[in-house]
Amino acid sequence: MISVKDVARAVLVAAAVCVALASAALAAVNIETVHVGNKNNAGELSGAGAGAIGPLALAPDRVCGAVACEYSIGKHEVTAGQYTEFLNKVAATDPHGLYTTKMDTALNSWGCGINRSGSPGSYTYAVAPDRANRPVNYVTWGDAARFANWLTNGQPAGVQDQTTTEDGSYFLNGATSNDALMAVTRKANARYVIPSEDEWYKAAYYDPNKPGGVGYWDYPTRTDTLPSNDVLSPDLGNNANFSQSGYTIGSPYYRTPVGEFENSASPYGTFDQGGNVWEWNEAIISSTCRGLRGGSWYYSVENLHAASRIDGSYDYGDLSTNEDGNIGFRVVEVPEPATLSLLALGGLVALRRRR
Repeated sequence: MISVKDVARAVLVAAAVCVALASAALAAVNIETVHVGNKNNAGELSGAGAGAIGPLALAPDRVCGAVACEYSIGKHEVTAGQYTEFLNKVAATDPHGLYTTKMDTALNSWGCGINRSGSPGSYTYAVAPDRANRPVNYVTWGDAARFANWLTNGQPAGVQDQTTTEDGSYFLNGATSNDALMAVTRKANARYVIPSEDEWYKAAYYDPNKPGGVGYWDYPTRTDTLPSNDVLSPDLGNNANFSQSGYTIGSPYYRTPVGEFENSASPYGTFDQGGNVWEWNEAIISSTCRGLRGGSWYYSVENLHAASRIDGSYDYGDLSTNEDGNIGFRVVEVPEPATLSLLALGGLVALRRRR
């Protein structure tokens, strides 16, 4: 016979489980995405031959933006708050250097406000509330790949191994050197990934409804005219965070909250693909360099232009191991193979019905 005490104990256990699940849900990183359709679109030339100027013209020309499938891309850049949750899940010990003290604004004025406490094995991380919704910076390409793996694996807590950060969308297996990271490729069963250059470019510039016909805008604010770097309330459109006769906001933040320019979205609805921070992509621009796109708060407006590609000849270079106050990232979610199969089956069923 079940006693009142047993029932009370069961209720308490159930309540504790509910609290634990609620806490886990609150700590989960929510990546808000926008859908990018219009598969099999044509690309366009980017690089010096398309009008890139200055150091940006040193990267080789390439036709960019053609993507054969549909996908989703982060509406915003990954924030310092989201990255802090990641660190607290997998970096109690941090053998792969997911954290750098450059992120701590007490030690570096350009940091994103993440500080670390404790010692190896018991590290904890916190972000200043006024910086949590601004993009993370000082992340390497490898850091971004490990974040993508962690999302793909369901945001688990644990040491940095193949169940958390070292496998998933990318097989990293401890890779930290530039040579090792340059050899990493996207796996066939990937889910969350660093954007390919084409995925990034299409989401920023392509517009199937552009007046005058399908095509690409020059800037990721859905325009062919130079953006303004003014912070207006409300934003009137075609605004971004870059340097032009001074920083957009300057010290102490430099980077605006993600989505600050609420009327300056790309055709698909992304924000800050122009300015705020350069964003990693998967492109191998040269034998030692991964791609960056979009410009940043520190650089001038030509960096936001669709023609602008950069390589290791640029000001600070873009090695896969580079950490810089101008560099962050966003992620792409690609359809799972099962989803693609269901979509294909649905199309086949619809075709048979039409017949």
